[in-house]
Amino acid sequence: MSKRKSNSASENPKKRVRPAEELAHNGADADDPLLKRLPNQGEAVSDAGIVESITLKNFMCHSLLGPFNFGSNVNFVVGNNGSGKSAILTALIVALGGNAQATNRGSSLKGFVKEGESSADVSITLRNKGRDAYKPDVYGPAIIVDLRITREGLRTYKLRGKSGQIVSTKKEELLSILDNFNIQVNNPVSVLTQEMSKYFLHSKGEGDKYKFFMKATQLEQMREDFVYIKTTRHVTEDKVGKHSECLKDLKRKYLEKEDRYKSLSSLDEMHTKLEQLQKQMAWALVRSFSISSLRFQCVEGAENKYKQIQEQLEGITQQVRELQPKCAELKAEAQRCNKLLKSSEVWFKSSEVLIVFKICCLIYDSLILHTIKCPPCSVFRKEQAMLQRSTETKRRSLQTMESSRSNRLRRFGEHMPALLAAIEEAHKRGQFKRKPRGPLGYLISPKDPEYALAIEVCLKGLLLAFTCDNYDDERVLQHLMAKMIPGNRRHTIITSQFIPHIHNTTKRHPEYPSVLQALEIEDPVVANCLIDQKAIESILLIKNRTEARRVMQGRNPPPNCNHAFSKEGDQIFNNRSYTAEQTRANYFTGDVEEEIRHLQREIENQRAQATRFQQQMRKLDDDIKQNEGLLRRALVEQKTAKVKILTSYKPVTSVSKATEISPERLEVRRTARSIDSEINRLKVKISTQQEQQGDREEVVRQYHEALENYRNLAQQMKSLNTFIKSLDSVMNDRLQVYAELRRFLSARCKYYFDSMLAQRGYTGSMNFDHKNETLSITVQPGKGSNTSLSDMRTLSGGERSFSTVCFVLSLWAITEAPFRCLDEFDVYMDMVNRRISMDMMLKVAAGQRYRQFIFLTPQTINLPEDKIICILRLKDPDRGQNTIQRGEDEDQ
Repeated sequence: MSKRKSNSASENPKKRVRPAEELAHNGADADDPLLKRLPNQGEAVSDAGIVESITLKNFMCHSLLGPFNFGSNVNFVVGNNGSGKSAILTALIVALGGNAQATNRGSSLKGFVKEGESSADVSITLRNKGRDAYKPDVYGPAIIVDLRITREGLRTYKLRGKSGQIVSTKKEELLSILDNFNIQVNNPVSVLTQEMSKYFLHSKGEGDKYKFFMKATQLEQMREDFVYIKTTRHVTEDKVGKHSECLKDLKRKYLEKEDRYKSLSSLDEMHTKLEQLQKQMAWALVRSFSISSLRFQCVEGAENKYKQIQEQLEGITQQVRELQPKCAELKAEAQRCNKLLKSSEVWFKSSEVLIVFKICCLIYDSLILHTIKCPPCSVFRKEQAMLQRSTETKRRSLQTMESSRSNRLRRFGEHMPALLAAIEEAHKRGQFKRKPRGPLGYLISPKDPEYALAIEVCLKGLLLAFTCDNYDDERVLQHLMAKMIPGNRRHTIITSQFIPHIHNTTKRHPEYPSVLQALEIEDPVVANCLIDQKAIESILLIKNRTEARRVMQGRNPPPNCNHAFSKEGDQIFNNRSYTAEQTRANYFTGDVEEEIRHLQREIENQRAQATRFQQQMRKLDDDIKQNEGLLRRALVEQKTAKVKILTSYKPVTSVSKATEISPERLEVRRTARSIDSEINRLKVKISTQQEQQGDREEVVRQYHEALENYRNLAQQMKSLNTFIKSLDSVMNDRLQVYAELRRFLSARCKYYFDSMLAQRGYTGSMNFDHKNETLSITVQPGKGSNTSLSDMRTLSGGERSFSTVCFVLSLWAITEAPFRCLDEFDVYMDMVNRRISMDMMLKVAAGQRYRQFIFLTPQTINLPEDKIICILRLKDPDRGQNTIQRGEDEDQ
């Protein structure tokens, strides 16, 4: 649905307003509350947006028409049939953005090009003065709209300033100009063709008249906007419901990744604690050595004392008898010293040598703590299994490619042709309310083959997905998939209401296409599904990966852009990027034979790689056996060395060895034995956790990716819920205002219609039934108690035309536009009704000097000279050539 932005009164306080004398000329009451809100008579108004001139070249059946210079108020275009009146009106509609159907002169633009010519040109000059002027510093006092229509039906614009310089060639700029001037060429009140008048006003159906009223007052557009918003709300609610389940899965995955990520920090803490324990161990051993040294000194002192006692014993042997009591005492003391000496020797050998050995082991552990370890055999076995799986996957892809030589659909699975045939058969039997679409990848194709890989990496599983309009159709499709697809494999089914037009997406980048722009998508249902599921309108495609990083990760990344893909499939965000695992396109490849040859080469390479893996594994097994023998010999040598150290112990400078491990001396209260036990337990724990976690960088990447996905979807869900609540509140208020505005416009229209009929002495009524959307108009030309109101279809041609003019003038009184066009307003009128109708229109025009009126008629115009009236007379058709001729009574 096409949407055009509109400004509120608060946003544009200088919008055109109608002075009070206009309604007075239309027969309105001076005490009308509407008049009290309008500016005074002397307040200036703007006439920006009126048509100053129009020129036609090779348009319809005319080689050249114009230039026609129109007056700023009342204009009569007079000419017989075929002279070019309808061409002028049609060109005005088409050049100012109207569609071909609105002209009732053709179904497509190429039908307006003159037979035998390659293109048609229309040039329209719009006034650009006053308060409502559009970019007056750029365009000047006038805006020239040049339209060219080719034989192929293409429409191009050139927007020029008053001096003739080209300002823009974009239709968006033209739409901004039309919005600023409030020009609505598709509105029948602004431009009422003869065919449109017959269809709506002379129709037998009261519903058609109601539609005419709704379209003229733009209430129809407002109602369509409400319906569109309501549909959008339902779609948003469905999306919120689906995303709620997805959010739970993302949260579960995020929590799982968070646990693994947190375990990394605990692993770092364990490494730090291990280093700290080893430092404590070193100084604990130094402390133990210091204590043992003190004990050693005590033992040495005891030995010296023992020697002295021995010497004394030898010297006093002769005095033993005299000193028997003293001898017994000395012997007892000697026995005690001897016992102390032996115990000291035992402790010395068992404790001190062990301390030195522990110091040597500690230094060895500190040296190998940060060394690089070779990957275990399990890593090679995992890689070998991955290689086998990859080879099997490529083998299946090769079979699929070979079978797709005759049918491209088989690229999406061998079962796909049979499944689509079953869907088609079920649709013919009426089992589906609306036929499902899929697989989505089969229904799209890249415009540029260089983007094939990037698009595949972007869409991933969506290429094999199906979409259904409702949940009943989804259940039928699931039943067919269970029946047609072997095993437990299922394709994703996306259920969302089918909309016959593509979503309105305004996100564009001036240099790089989005994924949506890079795809050929004929079915709007498929395009909307990809927009809803992947937001492909906000994902850019940039061929060069260096350029992509510069654009996305620079200081000013593109607005409304989530991320981008390079042609190699690299995914680039504003703060990180990922390299694609896939190197070639599988579904969008153009050369099937080349892809088959490539897969065959890859399979052969992987088989050769598998052979090399097997050879490496055999060699690795041999190395393991050899290393096991070396390990056994090393253990024997270690035991022998330990014995040698114990037997050949000499005191060691311990402080220096401890300083190598920990330069700062630590005060340790624990024993070396308890610290050693904790170190051993911690090493086992670290080894076990490293095996469970795997690669550290991969764990960190997966955690951040899961966290971002969860946060993005949670924020999106929050925004959608807030949007729905705000939308409900706004819609309730707008619907109330809409109902009040419709009631007000209906009442005003009836009031003006009665006033217009009264000037001819007619009576009538206008009954609105908003519930059933009908409008009944009855008119009675005569007067008296015996007359009764009659439907307009019972009136004569002149009476019906006069009533039509009254209805149109009543709609003019309640709507806004810079100019009005009325085609053959006086058709079927007699002279009396025609004169009265013209007087009424001139009276309305006199009260609206800032508006422009263009009346087209085949009949002669005889009016007194007036400065506000301009009469353009067209020559009769002469072999397809038409020129303008102004009469002597023409006055600018």
